[in-house]
Parts: sequence; C-alpha cells; structure tokens
Amino acid sequence: MTKVIGVRFRTAGKIYFFDPVKLPVKRGDHVIVETARGIEYGTVVGDPRQVEDDKVIQPLKPVLRIATPRDDEQEAGNKVKEKDAFKICLEKIHKHGLEMKLIDAEYTFDNNKVLFYFTADGRIDFRELVKDLASVFKTRIELRQIGVRDETKILGGIGICGRELCCHRHLSEFVPVSIKMAKEQNLSLNPTKISGVCGRLMCCLKHEEETYEELNRRLPNVGDHVTTEDGLKGEVHSVNVLRQLVKVIVEVNDEKEIQEYKVEQLRFRRRHKHNKIDVQDEELKQLEKLEKEESKSKLDDN
Repeated sequence: MTKVIGVRFRTAGKIYFFDPVKLPVKRGDHVIVETARGIEYGTVVGDPRQVEDDKVIQPLKPVLRIATPRDDEQEAGNKVKEKDAFKICLEKIHKHGLEMKLIDAEYTFDNNKVLFYFTADGRIDFRELVKDLASVFKTRIELRQIGVRDETKILGGIGICGRELCCHRHLSEFVPVSIKMAKEQNLSLNPTKISGVCGRLMCCLKHEEETYEELNRRLPNVGDHVTTEDGLKGEVHSVNVLRQLVKVIVEVNDEKEIQEYKVEQLRFRRRHKHNKIDVQDEELKQLEKLEKEESKSKLDDN
C-alpha cells in the first residue's frame, strides 16, 4: 500500500496522486507540486489515504510544499495574465488567417510555459503562429487541439435540465454513452433531445443506466404475451419502468380493454431480444452520425 493525496488542477479536472511526504496536508489545501508540465499549483481533494500499489504510477512525485500566501498571489496573478494572453493569441490567429477557435489560455505556475487550447475541423499548421507568440511572451508556447467535449468542459454552461453541466461541475473523466442507454430509459430518440451542449450524446444518460437495466429485467417487453393472476391472457401494451406497472390488452366479455397490473401480478416468459428502435429515416441517420462521433471521440481521448 502507498500513502497518497489526490490533487486537482482544474474544476472537475482529473485527479492525480502525489506523495504527501510528512507535510500536514488536508482536504481543501493548495499545494505546489512538480508535474510533466513543470511546477504547478493544485487543490487537494481528499485527506491522505492508502491505495494499492498497482493504482499508482511510479515514480510517485512528492508534494514540494503547501502553498504560501505568496504562492496564492502568484496564482491569482497568473489568472489575470491568462486573460491578456487569450486576447493577444486571438489577435494573432486573425492576423495569420487560421481557421481555429481559441478556447482557453493557461500559464504554468512557474510561468515556464503558456498553453493555448483550441478547436478546429481539421489539422492546423500553426508553426508561424507559435513563433509569433513566442516573440511576444518570451517563454515556451504550446498549442493543444481539443475536441468539442473538452471545449464544453472548459467553458461550462447550463444543460437542458437547468443545472450546471455535469462535465464542468463534477465529472473528472468522460464516460462512454450510447443510443442503447436512451432506449433503455424510454427517452425520445430524437437526436436534439438526447444531445448535450457539445453536440454529443448527453453524459447523464450513464447516471441511471444501471438502475434502468435492473428495472427493465423485471418487466416484459411491449408485445409480449402474458397471463394475469386472475387467469386472463393478453398482450403488453406499454410499461412504466419506474413504477413497475404494465398495461395489458385483455379480452373481457368478448371485448378488448386495457388494464394495468403490477409486474408481480403477471406471468410471462422473458425475452432477451431488445426492442426494435422505431424512428424516422432522417432521425436514424442523425443517430448513426452521433454514434460515429461518439466512437471517434473515444479514440481521440485515448
């Protein structure tokens, strides 16, 4: 077992492990650590704890020090400088006529490097832009192309639920999502209804997926033939997943009517085949496009 602390460098960013050494580090403290990018200022997201050795990437780098008031001032100053750097880079992009969208500018804590994040439809030849920026900032320059999901994570926003975007608020890593999850939760398969601000499938489709899978296992599919506890036979008309209720078309006195039953009141043979997705051709094309974009996004993240 190895003693570690988790450190985050961005809001809802990935958590990295560091060795607290013998420093009295606790959750919420700001610390100075050495990373692959240089000296960085981060926030401790948990008290020191023991983790299994195979979960730690060796060598585990130590915490250099707990941030001092002077370090806090330097970090605040870097945030101000980042806004100026963003404006300058934006002007240089227009000057060079590059088709790229600047998303964010970031200084390393020691000012050894300035990173610029951008999105673009394809590859961009920004060599001249880098030279121009290096002559202005007199330090190392890195331009990093990111995807639309990362763009949304950095910028933030409000989702259709009226709450702050999950990726910006609490998701440290993007989770795999698919059209199957929307179908499992009986959501509209209209791409505009299940796509997030970034244009990809909503991350929140994953949040309740396990619960819906478990609840759906107990229910018959629409179209299945069932037998009620009072001996009536009928066909499933619809199901209410959360309330575990089933509406069944039964024949009573030579007339067909729809009656609602609890799933415990029905006997049926479970089918493992998924329901057919019934959508219009145009919607199906958009769904297929979304699926392809999701697959490409996963490859890019890797």
